[in-house]
Amino acid sequence: MEMLIYLIPISLFLGGLGLAAFFWAIRTRQYDDPDGDSQRILSNDWEDRPKQ
Repeated sequence: MEMLIYLIPISLFLGGLGLAAFFWAIRTRQYDDPDGDSQRILSNDWEDRPKQ
């Protein structure tokens, strides 16, 4: 039970660190790719894949 004194703050810190990294990625536009999406829908790369 005494271990919870250490584990709860560590888990909150790591969760906050992950949330900060997620917001950083959104703020620096890491997920934006409008040209790639528009070109990807038009390509027929499924025909070029080898048959299994």
